[in-house]
Amino acid sequence: MDIRKSLVLFFFIISFGLKGSHILLPMDNTQANHLKAYGIAYWILQNEVEVDWLLNYKGGAFMFKYAQSFENELIIRGVSYLVISDAQANGILSEIASPSSNMDAMKLEKYPKIAVYSPKSKQPWDDAVTLVLTYAEIPYDVVFDDELMYDELPKYDWLHLHHEDFTGQYGRFYRVYQHYPWYQQQQREYEESARKHGFTKVSHLKLGIVKKIQAYVASGGFLFAMCSATDTYDIALSAEGVDICESMFDGDPADPQAQNKLDFKKTFAFENFALERNPYIYEFSNIDTQPNQRGLTENNDYFSLFQFSAKWDPVPTMLTQNHEHIIKGFMGQTTAFKKRLVKSDVILLGETKSIDEAKYIHGIFGKGFWTFYGGHDPEDYQHLVNEEPTDLNLHPNSPGYRLILNNILFPAAKKKKQKT
Repeated sequence: MDIRKSLVLFFFIISFGLKGSHILLPMDNTQANHLKAYGIAYWILQNEVEVDWLLNYKGGAFMFKYAQSFENELIIRGVSYLVISDAQANGILSEIASPSSNMDAMKLEKYPKIAVYSPKSKQPWDDAVTLVLTYAEIPYDVVFDDELMYDELPKYDWLHLHHEDFTGQYGRFYRVYQHYPWYQQQQREYEESARKHGFTKVSHLKLGIVKKIQAYVASGGFLFAMCSATDTYDIALSAEGVDICESMFDGDPADPQAQNKLDFKKTFAFENFALERNPYIYEFSNIDTQPNQRGLTENNDYFSLFQFSAKWDPVPTMLTQNHEHIIKGFMGQTTAFKKRLVKSDVILLGETKSIDEAKYIHGIFGKGFWTFYGGHDPEDYQHLVNEEPTDLNLHPNSPGYRLILNNILFPAAKKKKQKT
């Protein structure tokens, strides 16, 4: 009788130990809340526990050591999970390691410190990234001109830019919004900031900011930009030393030879583009594809993600992890990029092939990385000024927002030697 009791106790202890070894967060269509799953992965890293990001396994699943507190947090946040044994976890890793599988396990070691470049007065829902970071419960700091000019950027691992205008033309909103209080207030604030930092023009201050960001990336930082921050960043780099702003923006006419003076060798992503010289047109250049050029509507606007080799190209594989590979398009001041104007060394992550348009692109600069994502809000097709913010409680499985969060975790990955 005692022997039987001992055996029962032994098998109970063994089975309990097997049960509580690892937690797996599937990221395929079985996941109830993809966006908050990223927040859990980030939170686990904050607790100084490593996370395995299982590329191309169950939609880019996360796996980490079991703890009761971790399971409790998953329940609170409504994230789907499985508790698996050591043997099951090792079996998954063996399956992923097989040379015949297009999968890889990326070790996430340390949570990245996140900065969002934004005026302090801007509301969080003005920016898809701050919206999803808040929803996923991932902390971030808001930085702007002062912090960058005072060299505080190196404190952060990841920097986000959204619908900022780095050319000093106030977003090209002049024709429609020049008499609106918010536009006039922004112009006053920007001009005061320029003077504070010793510049006579806002465009000169923004070029200074662009150069600070360029140095940050070159030294190993991670840059992510959306909407008009993408093309205006490159335009500002190319126009260094050239006046491209008309008098309503900076008090004097633009250089009539500005187009011929652009230096495309200085840009991250784009080349051979043409500036939009009419200041009354809501556009900066021909990089962006206009609605009348695209010929698409909300009903048929989709872009597709490229498939990469997880073992040979882990970086683009990380950035394209998703449970869907055909994703709803969405507009913005900069909706997407003409592929013919994208540099040949840039990696295309997502495209609308039928209209020769790049939506999601990535590249290397110095020791760091940058990623540009066209459009304003992945779950609001045509976001308008003063429109109500997107409620992400209605879109917990948004594949478009997942691409943003892939970029958040990218800096946490243990560096692997590139095979290509």
